[in-house]
Amino acid sequence: MQTLLTGSPASAVPIWLRVTSIFGILWNALGVYQWAQTFTQAGRAAMTAGMTSAQAQAYLSLPGWVSVVFAVGACGGLLGTIALALNRRIALPVLAASFIGYALLFAGDALNGVFDGAPGQLITLSFVVLIAAAMLWTSWLAERRGLLR
Repeated sequence: MQTLLTGSPASAVPIWLRVTSIFGILWNALGVYQWAQTFTQAGRAAMTAGMTSAQAQAYLSLPGWVSVVFAVGACGGLLGTIALALNRRIALPVLAASFIGYALLFAGDALNGVFDGAPGQLITLSFVVLIAAAMLWTSWLAERRGLLR
């Protein structure tokens, strides 16, 4: 096993990139789980808990494209952070697609009145978009520093 002094390829990966990648994998795995729960009765019930019946109906009747962009955001985020952990250049475009997916999900929720009935969703989704932007920036920075192959 080579050490930091010998310049092994593993030592060339900074700790900030490793930690960020692991956080991103865990975070996006949760996002994929939440997206998958939108297809189950229990998941839908949990998501609409605390909403009025009109708010829940509006949330459950979102157009199909909202689910598609949610999938792009969550699944793209998971695949992109796995690629980032493996130091692969593909991380950058995949995380860009994830960010766009989450930005479109935000727009879809705003356009369809989800935030009107669930202000907590505005805070949550704002945070999700912020994390997606941070993961995209991290992959861009890693690319610029020559850490991805």
